[in-house]
Amino acid sequence: MSTLKFEDGAVQFRQRIGVSLLSHRTLLIRNIRSDSLDHPGLQDHEASFLRLLDKMTNGTKIEINATGTQLRFKPGVLLGGNIKHTCSGERSIGWFLEGILPLAPFGKDNLSLQLEGITDGCCDIDPSPDYLKSSIIPLFMHFGIGIEADVAAPPSIQVTQRGAAPNGIRGKVEFFCPQVKELKPIDMTEMGMIKRVRGTVSSCRISPSSGARVAHSAKGLLHRLIPDVWIHTNANTTKQCGGLTSPGLSLVMTAESTTGVILSAECCLNPKQERGAELPEDLGKRGAAMLLEEIRRGGCIDTSAQSLVLLWMCLGTEDVTRVRIGTLSHYTIESLRLFKKALGVQFKATPDHDSQTVLMSCLGIGFRNMAKAST
Repeated sequence: MSTLKFEDGAVQFRQRIGVSLLSHRTLLIRNIRSDSLDHPGLQDHEASFLRLLDKMTNGTKIEINATGTQLRFKPGVLLGGNIKHTCSGERSIGWFLEGILPLAPFGKDNLSLQLEGITDGCCDIDPSPDYLKSSIIPLFMHFGIGIEADVAAPPSIQVTQRGAAPNGIRGKVEFFCPQVKELKPIDMTEMGMIKRVRGTVSSCRISPSSGARVAHSAKGLLHRLIPDVWIHTNANTTKQCGGLTSPGLSLVMTAESTTGVILSAECCLNPKQERGAELPEDLGKRGAAMLLEEIRRGGCIDTSAQSLVLLWMCLGTEDVTRVRIGTLSHYTIESLRLFKKALGVQFKATPDHDSQTVLMSCLGIGFRNMAKAST
């Protein structure tokens, strides 16, 4: 197959590499921060992501020029198995997990991944493991991943030790994903009505009363609209965080509809701000408002989950798959262009003016995991 060539640097870095692995096409990226005088070329977290993929695959060849501004990635075969990796401290574990999730079901064996690094405090730029657990993991079942409980355990993300940015590099996350032969087509078009809201407040090296204040403030806003709201608190001491972490406070909330649709939102204290710049009550209101905004947009999936779902729709069986989306993000629009270029799949977007949503449909390419033995 022809080489995928990109001249615009590290844009969509993880997704381009993931599509290269799935399509078995060599990837060539040029001009990676070539205009930067201070930090040209690949950054530490991007190099760490390449090392992680090198552990997960067999036969992958990675060539980087002397200045780091050009990358040639020749994909190998996804293996799975038990893998441990220490993430770069520049980005959180969620940044690495988000790039691995589309590839996880297509290994030779079930994937059991242990990551060490920052878990909380970066939700403004990276999704937290808690958000991925509540938002992305339920979507695995819709595509037929982990539905055979007698064969393997279902997909899961567990935070075994927390670490808040910028010093909490000893956080630990365990991710498990069973392998799958092929993905099932989905038809997620009914949004339904919101029936319950669940949430978790996680804190590191902060008084437990701060977490309770966040939960109380968030519930105060949501109780005006729905009575079934539960928000739990999870306080972690310095010892529970591995003895080295910065103070951190985060909120993850999930709304479930009558048709099983799950929408999530998260917020956290900005570690770059001065301590006390944002009160716990303000954080709770901000998190509740973000969840309400996600519900207002409509659709059957989160804004952050759009590119993953659309990619798996491209890889599905040769049948029509449909999903209802609220508002297409700029990242998703770029992803659609990437899928058309690399996989040859073009989506049909049908706007629904009544619900202010977009119905996305496509015909899958019938991707099969050839590494999985037939039964």
